[in-house]
Amino acid sequence: MTYSASITTPAVPLDLPVEPVDRQVYRNGMSKLAAAVNIITSVGPDGPVGFTASAVTSVTDSPPTLLVCINKTAQSRPIIRDSNVLCVNTVASPHEDLSMLFAGAGGNKDMAARFAAGEWKTLVTGSPVLVGASVSFDCRVAEVAEIGTHDVLFCEVLAVEESGPPEGLVYFSRKFHRVA
Repeated sequence: MTYSASITTPAVPLDLPVEPVDRQVYRNGMSKLAAAVNIITSVGPDGPVGFTASAVTSVTDSPPTLLVCINKTAQSRPIIRDSNVLCVNTVASPHEDLSMLFAGAGGNKDMAARFAAGEWKTLVTGSPVLVGASVSFDCRVAEVAEIGTHDVLFCEVLAVEESGPPEGLVYFSRKFHRVA
C-alpha cells in the first residue's frame, strides 16, 4: 500500500467527547508490550524496600535520567517519596524467582524476606544494588508527576554498574521470558 503525501489524517479535536478505553482492554493491550523486568529498591529508616516493575524507561542521557512508574498503593512508595533515592536493578534469568518475590507473589509483603533471598551491596545513594543484576542504575529522584493510579518518578542516574550475564528477563503476555 502506498500513501500519497497529499493525504492528511484529520486530528481529533481536544474538546471532542471520547469514551475512555476500557481498563481491561488497555491492560490486555499493554501485556503485548514487552518490557525489561526490574527490581526497584530504596532504603528508609526501617530498612530496605523494593518492588518489581516493568514500567521503566530512559528519558535522556544529558543529564542521565530514567523514569520509573510506581502504583500509589505500593508499600515502597512512601519510603521512596521520603528518601528521594532508588536503584533500578535490571534482572537476568537467574533472578526470575526473586522478581516474583519482589512482585509480592503469594501476598508476601515481608521486605526482610525479599532482601534475604538476594545478595546486595550499595553504591552512591545507599539503595540496595542487586549483585549479579544485568545492570543497576543508582538514582536520585529529581521530579515526581502524579498520573491517575501511579507516580511517575524522574530519576537522575548517579552511578551505573554492569555485573551480570549478557542476558535479560522481559515480561510479555503476562509471563517472564529470557532473552540473550
